[in-house]
Amino acid sequence: MDETVRRAVERAIGAMNEKLGEELTIDDIARAATFSKFHFTRVFQQATGVSPGRFLSALRLDEAKRLLLTTSITVADISHRVGYNSVGTFSTRFSSRVGLSPSAYRRQGGFQRGLAGEPRPGPKRATVRGFVSAPPEISPGLVFVGLFPTRIPEGAPVRYTVIDAPGAYQLTEVPEGEWHLVAHCVTGPLTRRGTGYTGHHGPITVEPGVTARLADLRVRPKRLFDPPVLLALPDLRHRPEPFKRAA
Repeated sequence: MDETVRRAVERAIGAMNEKLGEELTIDDIARAATFSKFHFTRVFQQATGVSPGRFLSALRLDEAKRLLLTTSITVADISHRVGYNSVGTFSTRFSSRVGLSPSAYRRQGGFQRGLAGEPRPGPKRATVRGFVSAPPEISPGLVFVGLFPTRIPEGAPVRYTVIDAPGAYQLTEVPEGEWHLVAHCVTGPLTRRGTGYTGHHGPITVEPGVTARLADLRVRPKRLFDPPVLLALPDLRHRPEPFKRAA
Protein backbone atom coordinates (compact mmCIF):
# COMPACT_ATOMS: atom_id res chain seq x y z
CA MET A 1 0.00 0.00 0.00
CA ASP A 2 1.25 3.46 -0.87
CA GLU A 3 2.58 5.27 2.21
CA THR A 4 0.50 8.38 1.48
CA VAL A 5 -2.65 6.28 1.36
CA ARG A 6 -1.67 4.42 4.52
CA ARG A 7 -1.20 7.63 6.48
CA ALA A 8 -4.47 9.04 5.14
CA VAL A 9 -6.45 5.97 6.23
CA GLU A 10 -4.70 6.02 9.62
CA ARG A 11 -5.74 9.66 10.08
CA ALA A 12 -9.30 8.80 9.15
CA ILE A 13 -9.52 5.89 11.61
CA GLY A 14 -7.93 8.10 14.28
CA ALA A 15 -10.62 10.71 13.69
CA MET A 16 -13.31 8.04 13.94
CA ASN A 17 -11.94 6.78 17.26
CA GLU A 18 -11.70 10.29 18.69
CA LYS A 19 -15.27 11.18 17.77
CA LEU A 20 -17.28 7.98 18.23
CA GLY A 21 -20.00 9.87 20.07
CA GLU A 22 -20.30 12.67 17.54
CA GLU A 23 -22.18 12.92 14.28
CA LEU A 24 -19.62 12.21 11.57
CA THR A 25 -20.23 12.33 7.83
CA ILE A 26 -18.07 10.82 5.12
CA ASP A 27 -17.11 14.39 4.19
CA ASP A 28 -15.82 14.96 7.75
CA ILE A 29 -13.77 11.77 7.68
CA ALA A 30 -12.41 12.50 4.18
CA ARG A 31 -11.28 15.93 5.35
CA ALA A 32 -9.39 14.32 8.23
CA ALA A 33 -7.66 12.13 5.64
CA THR A 34 -7.05 15.23 3.45
CA PHE A 35 -8.50 13.41 0.45
CA SER A 36 -11.48 14.14 -1.73
CA LYS A 37 -14.62 12.27 -0.68
CA PHE A 38 -14.69 10.05 -3.78
CA HIS A 39 -10.99 9.18 -3.70
CA PHE A 40 -11.01 8.64 0.06
CA THR A 41 -13.97 6.25 -0.04
CA ARG A 42 -12.26 4.16 -2.72
CA VAL A 43 -8.86 3.89 -1.00
CA PHE A 44 -10.41 3.29 2.41
CA GLN A 45 -12.40 0.36 1.01
CA GLN A 46 -9.26 -1.05 -0.58
CA ALA A 47 -7.27 -0.72 2.66
CA THR A 48 -9.84 -2.14 5.09
CA GLY A 49 -12.23 -4.20 2.99
CA VAL A 50 -15.28 -2.16 4.06
CA SER A 51 -16.67 1.33 3.47
CA PRO A 52 -15.83 4.18 5.88
CA GLY A 53 -19.42 4.24 7.15
CA ARG A 54 -19.45 0.51 7.91
CA PHE A 55 -16.06 0.75 9.60
CA LEU A 56 -17.24 3.63 11.79
CA SER A 57 -20.40 1.74 12.75
CA ALA A 58 -18.30 -1.30 13.70
CA LEU A 59 -15.95 0.83 15.82
CA ARG A 60 -18.92 2.28 17.69
CA LEU A 61 -20.34 -1.14 18.51
CA ASP A 62 -16.89 -2.42 19.45
CA GLU A 63 -16.53 0.46 21.92
CA ALA A 64 -20.00 -0.32 23.28
CA LYS A 65 -18.87 -3.91 23.89
CA ARG A 66 -15.87 -2.62 25.86
CA LEU A 67 -17.98 -0.24 27.95
CA LEU A 68 -20.50 -2.97 28.74
CA LEU A 69 -17.74 -5.18 30.15
CA THR A 70 -15.64 -2.57 31.95
CA THR A 71 -18.16 -0.11 33.38
CA SER A 72 -21.55 -0.01 35.09
CA ILE A 73 -22.81 2.70 32.75
CA THR A 74 -26.42 2.11 31.68
CA VAL A 75 -27.17 0.82 28.20
CA ALA A 76 -28.91 4.11 27.40
CA ASP A 77 -25.85 6.15 28.36
CA ILE A 78 -23.54 3.84 26.42
CA SER A 79 -25.70 4.20 23.32
CA HIS A 80 -25.29 7.99 23.47
CA ARG A 81 -21.56 7.72 24.12
CA VAL A 82 -21.09 5.79 20.89
CA GLY A 83 -23.17 8.09 18.73
CA TYR A 84 -26.73 6.75 18.84
CA ASN A 85 -29.63 9.11 19.48
CA SER A 86 -32.04 6.24 20.09
CA VAL A 87 -31.35 3.49 22.61
CA GLY A 88 -33.84 1.31 20.75
CA THR A 89 -31.92 1.63 17.49
CA PHE A 90 -28.67 0.95 19.31
CA SER A 91 -30.02 -2.15 21.04
CA THR A 92 -31.47 -3.54 17.81
CA ARG A 93 -28.28 -3.00 15.86
CA PHE A 94 -26.08 -4.33 18.68
CA SER A 95 -28.21 -7.48 19.00
CA SER A 96 -28.21 -8.23 15.26
CA ARG A 97 -24.47 -7.77 14.82
CA VAL A 98 -23.11 -9.09 18.12
CA GLY A 99 -25.61 -11.89 18.58
CA LEU A 100 -26.73 -10.84 22.06
CA SER A 101 -28.62 -7.88 23.46
CA PRO A 102 -26.43 -5.33 25.27
CA SER A 103 -27.74 -6.50 28.65
CA ALA A 104 -27.12 -10.17 27.84
CA TYR A 105 -23.65 -9.37 26.54
CA ARG A 106 -22.79 -7.70 29.83
CA ARG A 107 -24.41 -10.44 31.91
CA GLN A 108 -22.58 -13.23 30.06
CA GLY A 109 -19.18 -11.58 30.17
CA GLY A 110 -18.91 -10.98 26.45
CA PHE A 111 -19.55 -14.57 25.35
CA GLN A 112 -22.60 -16.40 24.05
CA ARG A 113 -23.57 -19.97 24.77
CA GLY A 114 -24.18 -20.93 21.17
CA LEU A 115 -24.44 -19.55 17.67
CA ALA A 116 -27.78 -19.64 15.88
CA GLY A 117 -28.77 -19.16 12.29
CA GLU A 118 -26.68 -21.88 10.68
CA PRO A 119 -28.06 -23.29 7.40
CA ARG A 120 -29.49 -26.77 7.39
CA PRO A 121 -27.75 -29.44 5.30
CA GLY A 122 -29.01 -29.62 1.76
CA PRO A 123 -27.99 -30.17 -1.85
CA LYS A 124 -25.16 -28.34 -3.59
CA ARG A 125 -23.08 -27.84 -0.47
CA ALA A 126 -19.30 -27.80 -0.33
CA THR A 127 -16.49 -28.24 2.17
CA VAL A 128 -14.02 -25.46 2.96
CA ARG A 129 -10.87 -26.69 4.63
CA GLY A 130 -7.34 -25.56 5.23
CA PHE A 131 -4.74 -24.73 7.85
CA VAL A 132 -4.64 -21.94 10.44
CA SER A 133 -1.09 -20.90 11.31
CA ALA A 134 0.28 -18.45 13.88
CA PRO A 135 3.61 -16.65 14.40
CA PRO A 136 6.05 -18.75 16.44
CA GLU A 137 6.26 -16.13 19.19
CA ILE A 138 2.60 -16.47 20.18
CA SER A 139 0.75 -19.44 21.64
CA PRO A 140 -2.97 -18.92 21.06
CA GLY A 141 -5.34 -21.50 22.46
CA LEU A 142 -8.80 -22.18 21.07
CA VAL A 143 -9.30 -20.74 17.60
CA PHE A 144 -12.70 -19.81 16.17
CA VAL A 145 -12.95 -20.20 12.38
CA GLY A 146 -16.05 -18.92 10.62
CA LEU A 147 -17.46 -17.90 7.25
CA PHE A 148 -19.30 -14.58 7.01
CA PRO A 149 -21.10 -12.73 4.20
CA THR A 150 -19.03 -9.56 4.75
CA ARG A 151 -15.51 -8.57 5.80
CA ILE A 152 -16.79 -7.72 9.29
CA PRO A 153 -17.35 -10.80 11.48
CA GLU A 154 -20.86 -10.06 12.71
CA GLY A 155 -24.21 -11.76 13.03
CA ALA A 156 -24.52 -15.53 12.65
CA PRO A 157 -21.68 -17.15 10.70
CA VAL A 158 -22.59 -19.13 7.61
CA ARG A 159 -20.59 -22.03 9.07
CA TYR A 160 -18.06 -22.23 11.88
CA THR A 161 -15.80 -24.51 13.85
CA VAL A 162 -13.58 -24.25 16.90
CA ILE A 163 -10.17 -25.93 16.95
CA ASP A 164 -8.00 -26.51 20.01
CA ALA A 165 -4.99 -24.66 18.57
CA PRO A 166 -3.72 -23.39 15.22
CA GLY A 167 -3.82 -26.26 12.76
CA ALA A 168 -6.14 -28.00 10.32
CA TYR A 169 -9.83 -27.00 10.18
CA GLN A 170 -12.81 -28.10 8.12
CA LEU A 171 -16.18 -26.50 7.46
CA THR A 172 -18.79 -28.76 5.90
CA GLU A 173 -22.17 -28.10 4.26
CA VAL A 174 -21.11 -24.65 3.02
CA PRO A 175 -23.73 -23.16 0.68
CA GLU A 176 -22.95 -21.58 -2.67
CA GLY A 177 -21.97 -17.92 -2.48
CA GLU A 178 -19.14 -15.52 -1.74
CA TRP A 179 -17.84 -15.70 1.83
CA HIS A 180 -15.15 -14.17 4.02
CA LEU A 181 -13.16 -16.61 6.13
CA VAL A 182 -12.12 -15.31 9.55
CA ALA A 183 -10.05 -16.92 12.29
CA HIS A 184 -10.02 -15.34 15.75
CA CYS A 185 -8.67 -16.30 19.14
CA VAL A 186 -8.73 -14.49 22.47
CA THR A 187 -5.83 -14.92 24.84
CA GLY A 188 -7.02 -12.66 27.66
CA PRO A 189 -10.09 -10.92 29.11
CA LEU A 190 -12.39 -9.04 26.75
CA THR A 191 -11.77 -5.71 28.44
CA ARG A 192 -10.27 -3.65 25.66
CA ARG A 193 -10.91 -3.08 21.99
CA GLY A 194 -8.71 -5.06 19.63
CA THR A 195 -8.21 -7.94 22.03
CA GLY A 196 -6.82 -11.14 20.54
CA TYR A 197 -5.42 -12.41 17.28
CA THR A 198 -7.19 -12.46 13.96
CA GLY A 199 -6.74 -13.65 10.39
CA HIS A 200 -8.73 -13.19 7.18
CA HIS A 201 -8.94 -14.92 3.81
CA GLY A 202 -11.19 -13.99 0.95
CA PRO A 203 -13.62 -13.45 -0.30
CA ILE A 204 -13.80 -17.04 -1.44
CA THR A 205 -16.43 -18.27 -3.86
CA VAL A 206 -18.30 -21.55 -3.59
CA GLU A 207 -19.73 -22.25 -7.03
CA PRO A 208 -22.12 -24.91 -8.32
CA GLY A 209 -20.32 -28.21 -8.72
CA VAL A 210 -17.54 -27.32 -6.29
CA THR A 211 -17.10 -30.03 -3.66
CA ALA A 212 -14.17 -28.56 -1.74
CA ARG A 213 -12.27 -25.29 -1.41
CA LEU A 214 -8.84 -24.94 0.17
CA ALA A 215 -8.20 -21.80 2.21
CA ASP A 216 -5.26 -21.30 4.56
CA LEU A 217 -4.95 -18.28 6.83
CA ARG A 218 -2.62 -16.91 9.48
CA VAL A 219 -3.62 -15.30 12.76
CA ARG A 220 -1.74 -12.24 14.02
CA PRO A 221 -2.29 -9.38 16.44
CA LYS A 222 -5.17 -7.19 15.31
CA ARG A 223 -4.06 -4.21 13.23
CA LEU A 224 -5.49 -0.72 12.95
CA PHE A 225 -6.93 -1.44 9.49
CA ASP A 226 -8.71 -4.65 10.58
CA PRO A 227 -12.47 -4.25 11.09
CA PRO A 228 -13.51 -5.21 14.64
CA VAL A 229 -14.79 -8.69 15.38
CA LEU A 230 -18.32 -7.81 16.49
CA LEU A 231 -19.67 -11.32 16.93
CA ALA A 232 -19.78 -12.52 20.54
CA LEU A 233 -17.85 -15.79 20.36
CA PRO A 234 -19.09 -19.06 21.86
CA ASP A 235 -18.28 -19.51 25.55
CA LEU A 236 -15.81 -22.39 25.57
CA ARG A 237 -14.16 -21.67 28.91
CA HIS A 238 -16.07 -24.50 30.56
CA ARG A 239 -16.44 -26.80 27.59
CA PRO A 240 -16.82 -30.53 28.08
CA GLU A 241 -13.96 -32.79 26.98
CA PRO A 242 -13.39 -34.04 24.41
CA PHE A 243 -14.70 -31.17 22.27
CA LYS A 244 -14.83 -30.88 18.52
CA ARG A 245 -17.29 -28.60 16.77
CA ALA A 246 -17.53 -28.64 13.01
CA ALA A 247 -20.34 -26.95 11.17
